[in-house]
Amino acid sequence: MNSLEQKLSELAERVVENNRWRQRKCFNLIPSENTPSLFVKLCEIGDVSGRYAEHKTALKKEIESLSGTGALKGNQVYYYQGADFIYRVEDELKAEFARFLGADQVETRTISGQMANEVVFKGLVKFLSSNPEGFPSLSSTGRLKCVMNNNLNYGGHLSAQPYGALFNFAEDNVINFPIDEKNHYKLDAPRLVELVDRNRPALVVFGKSMFLYPEPVSDLRAFLRTVPDYRPLVMYDGAHVLGILGSLFQDPFSEGAEIVTGSTHKTFFGPQRGIIAAKLPERSQRLWNEIVARTFPGSTSNHHLGTQLAMLAATIEMNAFKDQYQAQVLANARAFAKACAAVGIPVEGEEEDGYTRTHQVLIKVSSFGDAREIASRLESNNIITNYQALPEDETFYHPSGIRMGVQEMTRFGMKERDFDALAGFLADVILRKKNVASEVAEFRNRFQTMEYCLSIEQTLRLAPRLLESIFPSGFADSLKMG
Repeated sequence: MNSLEQKLSELAERVVENNRWRQRKCFNLIPSENTPSLFVKLCEIGDVSGRYAEHKTALKKEIESLSGTGALKGNQVYYYQGADFIYRVEDELKAEFARFLGADQVETRTISGQMANEVVFKGLVKFLSSNPEGFPSLSSTGRLKCVMNNNLNYGGHLSAQPYGALFNFAEDNVINFPIDEKNHYKLDAPRLVELVDRNRPALVVFGKSMFLYPEPVSDLRAFLRTVPDYRPLVMYDGAHVLGILGSLFQDPFSEGAEIVTGSTHKTFFGPQRGIIAAKLPERSQRLWNEIVARTFPGSTSNHHLGTQLAMLAATIEMNAFKDQYQAQVLANARAFAKACAAVGIPVEGEEEDGYTRTHQVLIKVSSFGDAREIASRLESNNIITNYQALPEDETFYHPSGIRMGVQEMTRFGMKERDFDALAGFLADVILRKKNVASEVAEFRNRFQTMEYCLSIEQTLRLAPRLLESIFPSGFADSLKMG
């Protein structure tokens, strides 16, 4: 075996070992992760994964001058040939995602949730630079004078912080939402409205990374309807809850949000990408044009066509299974939280409200040791979580909590009663410091078949043709023989 083959053989073995561990032996409970279906993964390695399809919306004069040249596809100017396929994919993806969210417009080219947020911030600043009627003006430095968002210490996402994606776009006047004094995971809607009225921010960003309850979007919109001369942008960062947005949890657009952004690989079970969707009044359509322009050429060049194709497959799956998947995720999260409390693990949130209204379950483990060490012990026992600073913690370096999500294991067929058993394993590790790695792996063996997608039999009927189209002739057949 030559050195190249040796090195790649060793790499292959490491990949196989990690795949088998994470996919067959572990309970993956990190709230920001998911496993795409086999069909989605097959789409991701298609020919387009190595291609380019840069494009921008054509101006009227460009449409006239480029007509008949082959550069136009719809109203888009394409800078590469061979892009007819991905053009159709992108249009289909916009339509599928608009259907999922109830949106009027969708931008699919951002490649992460953080990029999606930054693109919106860029677009808003450019839009406000023309002083549109009713909207707050920019500061003398060309930045947003005031922004309101969730406090990082109370679950706010880094991408909406001044040292995150808001960097360069906002002044220091970033005001955090007031929290409910009885439950620090909920917002105080009346005080929030008061602060908005007093400070008149240009941008209000809902959404969190430590996310247990719906955001008071409708309360803010009800207030804004009484103030016709004031128009902030109401944005909902749905990165963590994108896959459960709808009638069972929260529907941001129907409640009054104008922009929804998100990551497509957390509760939504697609590849790792970002999405921007909008439902804007007519007089704000120019804002959408600025957002699209800031996507390309503002923030992306190659927008990762392989994962975009995979995203279409995942969105078709989501639209087919949305109701069943969302209901089971939400039921599982409440069952898991209740089971953890029953075995003696302190659970954050309100017991009378089921502890959580999302996919997330937060536990406080400081009475049993250091949260980082406990998360490491759980990993050694094939339970993958992440340690988390809770609201009363002074620093992220010494967190007291562990954050978990049920979305991925729900896809692998776990139901409410199964999370009762999993809570027992957590108690063994956290409270009793037992080694239950083999028992956990054996229990995980019961959940190997992914649901809410094509069955494995259906996928395998399609796989040979997909593989044959990508790899040399006879490849799929030789795999069968091997």
